[in-house]
Amino acid sequence: MTTFDYESLIVSIPDYPEPGVVFKDITPLLADPEGFNAVIDGIAEHFAGKGITKVVGAEARGFMIGAPVAARMGAGFVPARKPGKLPRETVSESYALEYGTDSLEIHADALSPEDKVLMVDDLIATGGTAAAQVKLIECVGAELVGMGFLMSLDFLEPEKVVGAVTDVEMFSLVHVK
Repeated sequence: MTTFDYESLIVSIPDYPEPGVVFKDITPLLADPEGFNAVIDGIAEHFAGKGITKVVGAEARGFMIGAPVAARMGAGFVPARKPGKLPRETVSESYALEYGTDSLEIHADALSPEDKVLMVDDLIATGGTAAAQVKLIECVGAELVGMGFLMSLDFLEPEKVVGAVTDVEMFSLVHVK
Protein backbone atom coordinates (compact mmCIF):
# COMPACT_ATOMS: atom_id res chain seq x y z
CA MET A 1 0.00 0.00 0.00
CA THR A 2 1.13 3.52 -0.76
CA THR A 3 2.38 5.47 2.26
CA PHE A 4 1.91 9.21 2.26
CA ASP A 5 1.61 11.94 4.90
CA TYR A 6 -1.92 13.02 3.90
CA GLU A 7 -2.37 15.17 6.99
CA SER A 8 0.54 17.44 6.03
CA LEU A 9 -1.61 18.73 3.13
CA ILE A 10 -4.94 18.96 5.00
CA VAL A 11 -5.50 22.42 6.47
CA SER A 12 -7.54 22.86 9.65
CA ILE A 13 -9.71 26.01 9.56
CA PRO A 14 -11.11 26.88 13.01
CA ASP A 15 -14.63 28.27 13.37
CA TYR A 16 -15.68 27.47 9.79
CA PRO A 17 -18.44 27.34 8.69
CA GLU A 18 -19.59 28.25 12.20
CA PRO A 19 -18.03 28.85 15.63
CA GLY A 20 -16.73 25.68 17.27
CA VAL A 21 -16.30 23.73 14.03
CA VAL A 22 -12.80 22.90 12.75
CA PHE A 23 -13.15 22.49 8.97
CA LYS A 24 -10.71 20.08 7.33
CA ASP A 25 -9.77 21.60 3.96
CA ILE A 26 -8.58 18.85 1.60
CA THR A 27 -8.12 21.12 -1.44
CA PRO A 28 -4.32 21.47 -0.90
CA LEU A 29 -4.07 17.66 -0.90
CA LEU A 30 -6.10 17.40 -4.09
CA ALA A 31 -4.01 20.15 -5.72
CA ASP A 32 -0.78 18.28 -5.03
CA PRO A 33 -0.24 15.69 -7.82
CA GLU A 34 1.65 13.27 -5.56
CA GLY A 35 -0.92 13.67 -2.77
CA PHE A 36 -3.94 13.31 -5.05
CA ASN A 37 -2.48 10.17 -6.62
CA ALA A 38 -1.67 8.77 -3.17
CA VAL A 39 -5.34 9.20 -2.16
CA ILE A 40 -6.59 7.44 -5.29
CA ASP A 41 -3.98 4.67 -5.02
CA GLY A 42 -4.56 4.22 -1.28
CA ILE A 43 -8.28 3.55 -1.67
CA ALA A 44 -7.99 1.57 -4.93
CA GLU A 45 -5.18 -0.63 -3.60
CA HIS A 46 -7.03 -1.34 -0.36
CA PHE A 47 -10.02 -2.75 -2.26
CA ALA A 48 -8.06 -4.41 -5.10
CA GLY A 49 -9.04 -8.00 -5.79
CA LYS A 50 -12.60 -7.59 -4.46
CA GLY A 51 -14.18 -7.77 -7.93
CA ILE A 52 -15.42 -4.16 -7.86
CA THR A 53 -17.47 -3.40 -11.00
CA LYS A 54 -18.88 0.02 -9.99
CA VAL A 55 -17.92 2.86 -7.68
CA VAL A 56 -20.67 5.12 -6.27
CA GLY A 57 -19.81 8.65 -5.11
CA ALA A 58 -22.04 11.43 -3.81
CA GLU A 59 -21.85 14.95 -5.17
CA ALA A 60 -19.75 16.85 -5.20
CA ARG A 61 -16.61 15.83 -3.37
CA GLY A 62 -17.41 12.13 -3.75
CA PHE A 63 -17.11 12.70 -7.49
CA MET A 64 -13.57 14.09 -7.07
CA ILE A 65 -12.37 10.99 -5.23
CA GLY A 66 -14.74 8.30 -6.53
CA ALA A 67 -14.39 8.80 -10.28
CA PRO A 68 -10.57 8.50 -10.34
CA VAL A 69 -10.74 5.50 -7.97
CA ALA A 70 -13.18 3.84 -10.40
CA ALA A 71 -10.86 4.57 -13.33
CA ARG A 72 -7.85 3.21 -11.42
CA MET A 73 -9.80 0.02 -10.60
CA GLY A 74 -11.15 -0.47 -14.13
CA ALA A 75 -14.70 -0.01 -12.83
CA GLY A 76 -17.59 2.21 -13.83
CA PHE A 77 -18.60 5.29 -11.85
CA VAL A 78 -22.15 6.02 -10.67
CA PRO A 79 -22.90 9.54 -9.40
CA ALA A 80 -25.28 9.90 -6.46
CA ARG A 81 -26.82 13.32 -7.04
CA LYS A 82 -29.13 15.81 -5.36
CA PRO A 83 -32.78 15.58 -6.48
CA GLY A 84 -33.63 16.78 -9.96
CA LYS A 85 -30.08 16.58 -11.37
CA LEU A 86 -30.36 13.26 -13.22
CA PRO A 87 -32.33 13.17 -16.50
CA ARG A 88 -33.79 9.64 -16.45
CA GLU A 89 -35.76 7.50 -14.01
CA THR A 90 -34.16 7.57 -10.56
CA VAL A 91 -34.37 5.94 -7.17
CA SER A 92 -34.10 8.25 -4.18
CA GLU A 93 -33.14 8.05 -0.52
CA SER A 94 -33.61 10.76 2.11
CA TYR A 95 -31.34 11.24 5.11
CA ALA A 96 -31.21 13.46 8.18
CA LEU A 97 -28.95 16.48 8.54
CA GLU A 98 -28.31 18.61 11.61
CA TYR A 99 -30.64 21.23 10.13
CA GLY A 100 -33.26 19.16 8.27
CA THR A 101 -33.21 16.49 5.60
CA ASP A 102 -31.73 15.98 2.16
CA SER A 103 -31.91 13.30 -0.52
CA LEU A 104 -29.67 11.55 -2.99
CA GLU A 105 -30.64 9.87 -6.27
CA ILE A 106 -29.08 7.48 -8.72
CA HIS A 107 -30.41 6.37 -12.10
CA ALA A 108 -32.67 3.35 -11.59
CA ASP A 109 -30.63 1.36 -14.13
CA ALA A 110 -27.15 2.48 -12.99
CA LEU A 111 -26.53 -0.67 -10.95
CA SER A 112 -27.65 -4.26 -11.31
CA PRO A 113 -27.68 -7.33 -9.05
CA GLU A 114 -24.46 -8.47 -10.78
CA ASP A 115 -22.57 -5.36 -9.65
CA LYS A 116 -20.07 -5.38 -6.79
CA VAL A 117 -20.01 -1.81 -5.53
CA LEU A 118 -17.48 0.29 -3.67
CA MET A 119 -18.88 3.49 -2.16
CA VAL A 120 -16.27 6.30 -2.07
CA ASP A 121 -16.36 9.79 -0.56
CA ASP A 122 -13.91 12.41 0.63
CA LEU A 123 -14.96 12.07 4.25
CA ILE A 124 -17.40 10.44 6.58
CA ALA A 125 -18.71 12.54 9.45
CA THR A 126 -22.02 11.56 11.06
CA GLY A 127 -22.67 8.79 8.52
CA GLY A 128 -26.02 10.00 7.18
CA THR A 129 -24.92 10.52 3.57
CA ALA A 130 -23.10 7.18 3.55
CA ALA A 131 -26.11 5.34 4.98
CA ALA A 132 -28.36 6.86 2.29
CA GLN A 133 -25.97 5.64 -0.42
CA VAL A 134 -25.92 2.16 1.12
CA LYS A 135 -29.72 2.08 0.92
CA LEU A 136 -29.68 3.26 -2.71
CA ILE A 137 -27.17 0.57 -3.68
CA GLU A 138 -29.15 -2.15 -1.94
CA CYS A 139 -32.49 -0.84 -3.24
CA VAL A 140 -31.49 -1.74 -6.81
CA GLY A 141 -30.15 -5.13 -5.73
CA ALA A 142 -26.40 -4.50 -6.16
CA GLU A 143 -23.86 -5.89 -3.69
CA LEU A 144 -22.02 -3.34 -1.56
CA VAL A 145 -18.48 -4.65 -1.05
CA GLY A 146 -16.95 -1.78 0.95
CA MET A 147 -16.75 1.92 1.70
CA GLY A 148 -13.61 4.00 1.15
CA PHE A 149 -12.93 7.50 2.46
CA LEU A 150 -10.05 9.91 2.45
CA MET A 151 -10.96 10.97 6.00
CA SER A 152 -13.11 9.77 8.88
CA LEU A 153 -14.19 12.11 11.67
CA ASP A 154 -14.07 9.28 14.22
CA PHE A 155 -15.14 11.52 17.11
CA LEU A 156 -18.59 11.79 15.49
CA GLU A 157 -18.90 7.97 15.55
CA PRO A 158 -20.16 7.46 11.98
CA GLU A 159 -20.01 3.69 12.41
CA LYS A 160 -23.11 3.89 14.62
CA VAL A 161 -25.29 5.27 11.81
CA VAL A 162 -23.67 3.22 9.03
CA GLY A 163 -23.63 0.07 11.17
CA ALA A 164 -27.42 0.26 11.41
CA VAL A 165 -27.68 -0.32 7.63
CA THR A 166 -24.63 -2.43 6.72
CA ASP A 167 -21.72 -4.36 8.15
CA VAL A 168 -19.29 -3.86 5.22
CA GLU A 169 -15.82 -2.49 5.86
CA MET A 170 -15.44 1.27 6.28
CA PHE A 171 -11.85 2.13 5.27
CA SER A 172 -10.30 5.59 5.74
CA LEU A 173 -6.82 6.87 4.96
CA VAL A 174 -6.97 9.54 7.71
CA HIS A 175 -8.67 9.28 11.09
CA VAL A 176 -9.54 12.40 13.09
CA LYS A 177 -10.03 11.38 16.71
